[in-house]
Amino acid sequence: MTPTRAVAGAPGALLVIVSGPSGVGKDTVINALRAIPADPPRHFVVTCTTRPRRAYEVDGIHYHFLSRGAFLERHAAGELLEANEVHGHWYGSPRDEVRQALTAGRDVILKIDVQGAAVVKQTVSNALLVFLVPPSLEDLFSRLQSRATESADELDVRQRNAALELARQKDYDHVVLNETGEVERTAARVDAIIQAEKAAHPARRTRV
Repeated sequence: MTPTRAVAGAPGALLVIVSGPSGVGKDTVINALRAIPADPPRHFVVTCTTRPRRAYEVDGIHYHFLSRGAFLERHAAGELLEANEVHGHWYGSPRDEVRQALTAGRDVILKIDVQGAAVVKQTVSNALLVFLVPPSLEDLFSRLQSRATESADELDVRQRNAALELARQKDYDHVVLNETGEVERTAARVDAIIQAEKAAHPARRTRV
């Protein structure tokens, strides 16, 4: 793997990891967070994945959809901040995209699975980790089933992994409950956490 050199962002710019088990509503909460004004505007990273594109998804907007070979080439070249295989597919965050936004003084929002969040925390010690949790496992399973985007086998894997992922919430800086039907409230809570963290550490420089 090609070695990468750590680059510091502008003072106060924050790397925020939004994570949680599959089906908890990460995408929905992040979309609501986009609607909350920030100065300068936040940068929402588009994740790379080898997962097949769903009917409603647009390449470059929902994900960067890559072949397995292309993904692993980027990973070997050090172009990904983190990369993990989850539910049989690879996911990773483009390093340059994160660096450019932080250097411009913009907070960066990354949606990452539990494994990826742990990797980022090891390499970017002052990243802010926010974990979304459902009201209950039963509620989470209901959400997974209702979205009907996975095969029966894939759904079974995601449900079995959910309990293990929920047990990792102690590794995060903040845990936020995402109540059903309360996505705006959840996004407002995440926004408040970000604002409080920035106020507490205005001179921090995030290195990636």
